[in-house]
Amino acid sequence: MTVFGNSAAREARAIRARARRGLWRRVTAWMGVNPEAARADAVAARWELGAQAERNTARLVRRLRWQGWRIRHDRRLTGRRFNLDHVLISPCGTAVVVADTKRWNAGRSTTVVGGRLCCGMEDRHGEAEKAARYAALVGQALGMPGVAVWPVLVIHASPVPGGHVQVATVDGMVQVMAAGEVLRVLRSAPQGWSWGRSRRVARRLDEVVRPYRQGG
Repeated sequence: MTVFGNSAAREARAIRARARRGLWRRVTAWMGVNPEAARADAVAARWELGAQAERNTARLVRRLRWQGWRIRHDRRLTGRRFNLDHVLISPCGTAVVVADTKRWNAGRSTTVVGGRLCCGMEDRHGEAEKAARYAALVGQALGMPGVAVWPVLVIHASPVPGGHVQVATVDGMVQVMAAGEVLRVLRSAPQGWSWGRSRRVARRLDEVVRPYRQGG
């Protein structure tokens, strides 16, 4: 059974475990006098929120299966260490969406300021750069002319004015959208079905993008 957000949840458990390695650390953590464990718990909680956001995205896009989309979660490009939260193949087989889920501050809007992606006053353009780079690497690995690979950031909690913005990076445009807009935006992808072509793309994708295993 697929556990969405599994890699983020595993990281949260690993962070907590490292801070409690050894009997004395476990005892002091239990007593509430282990500052290292307290800091680790705060970091782990952020990872767990991210894992929950990934699960929420997975539930949202699951509906696209009925329209012919093929969907993968929690994957890794062969030979690379980074995690791909969601990879989707359009029904016509001409587009692959590489989507990264983010849960940002609910009290700050996600906007493009001076050509850079920001959450409130905090620069988050590096996240867009990573999303574009990962999508470009997936496209290179696929090696299928005529198949476009789209980088997408799915934003939870933080409002996105208008629901959807685009931002330019050195590796191309990144679509940034509020979680509630995901279905609408993806349904506007190239229309039509090509069962054979989408199946060929899926087979090739599964050759180069495997289930994520930390340390594997």
